[in-house]
Amino acid sequence: MIRLSTIALAAALVLAGGCTWVKMAPGASAVRVIGAGGPPAGCTRQGEIAVSVKDSVAFYERNNLRVREELETLARNEAPGLQADTIQPMGPPDGGEQRFTAYRCGSVTAVPGSAESEIPHSAVQTYPVGG
Repeated sequence: MIRLSTIALAAALVLAGGCTWVKMAPGASAVRVIGAGGPPAGCTRQGEIAVSVKDSVAFYERNNLRVREELETLARNEAPGLQADTIQPMGPPDGGEQRFTAYRCGSVTAVPGSAESEIPHSAVQTYPVGG
């Protein structure tokens, strides 16, 4: 017979797997995320960011999309500390860990309709290229 505490624990793990635990830090919403590939033109490399989150809780594997979102948010949170306004994944997540390259590109051009396009221009910090 299954104990009530076992059922409660299993239910909590399932519910926790769908939650996003990482919150966006001030200034991080202005950081662009670009696709993997070569370095972006006209940008200055500022460094690398390594982030990690739990990808499983006990025997429960967390949703891969949620893990990716949290890793990206953590990397965006770290970028302003490197004076970077753009991050690029160096590879796919592996075991709840991922590395990103941080760049300073000078200006952030938001895609219309994206969350970044709703940020007031006064809230976005930009850095001139080569300055």
